[in-house]
Amino acid sequence: MGPYIIRRLLYAIPILIGVNIITFTLFFVVNSPDDMARVHLGVKRVTPEAIAKWKQERGYNKPLLFNPDARCEKNLIDLRSVGLNISFFRACHEKIEQSIFFEKSVKLFAFDFGRSDQGRDIGYDIRTRMWPSLAIALPVFLVGLVAYITLALLMAFFRATYVDFWGVVLCVVMMSISGLFYIIGGQYLVGKLWNLVPISGYDGGIDAIKFLVLPIVIGVVSGIGSNARWYRTMFLEEINREYVRTARAKGLSELRVLFGHVLQNAMIPILTGAVVVIPLLFMGSLITEAFFGIPGLGSYTIDAINSQDFAVVRAMVFLGSVLYIIGLIMTDISYTLVDPRVRLE
Repeated sequence: MGPYIIRRLLYAIPILIGVNIITFTLFFVVNSPDDMARVHLGVKRVTPEAIAKWKQERGYNKPLLFNPDARCEKNLIDLRSVGLNISFFRACHEKIEQSIFFEKSVKLFAFDFGRSDQGRDIGYDIRTRMWPSLAIALPVFLVGLVAYITLALLMAFFRATYVDFWGVVLCVVMMSISGLFYIIGGQYLVGKLWNLVPISGYDGGIDAIKFLVLPIVIGVVSGIGSNARWYRTMFLEEINREYVRTARAKGLSELRVLFGHVLQNAMIPILTGAVVVIPLLFMGSLITEAFFGIPGLGSYTIDAINSQDFAVVRAMVFLGSVLYIIGLIMTDISYTLVDPRVRLE
């Protein structure tokens, strides 16, 4: 398994390089630093002096890829020892380091996110804001996974009955409703009308529970429709296979067949959708955190977009790519734990 993980990590390098180059192109070629300065300054008539000052304060006054004015030492390489007489100048790294591409993009591979356009340390903000995001995303993920699988197994157990029929109808109705309806409706009903929990806000320590209950409940309820229906489809597909008929012929009860055979053999598609999102839990939910005023990474990204803080948006795009690749690797590894037929060669 060790060589497989190393190989997958090596495969991830060109993917991250491609994402980095595309992000750099979108932020600094399509949208030049001068355009970024005009957007950030927010005035109709921006003087060249103001643009130059804004770029200098944030490190955008350097060349994009290569700085010909950077100081460089000449290095002569003589290869007479192997019968060659070749002399050439080595391209100095200072000319590349003193460029926007190196400072704003290459350093991301060392998780050096630098500072935002507002002057804040992006790395510190990420380390601070990831905990409120996890406080919402992790319970929603765990509770939701159990609830969705349980409901799907219930509908599969009572298949072709009124329980299954009305369960599917309810799932279709719930998945047809926008997530904003659950958020706004929950805030009005639970927070304002019943006055059980605060509508929005966040506090540290044990007091954070009262602010997290409503977002967690809404996060679980809003995902019932699509997830329960998806898991039900997988379970019904497994029920019609030969090994299920063989188990029934041996006299096993329907519950034992469902939980001991069907659920076990359906774990690979379940893991495909579940394990891959585990690293992305750190990123938080953009809509939920924005509506409930949770100071997580989701609201951090929304605030950066609203304030035109391109450094934060760029860092979050790269971090999301890294976490997604980690999720894919974790998914492949988890296959071997639930299905002995899968081997990582």
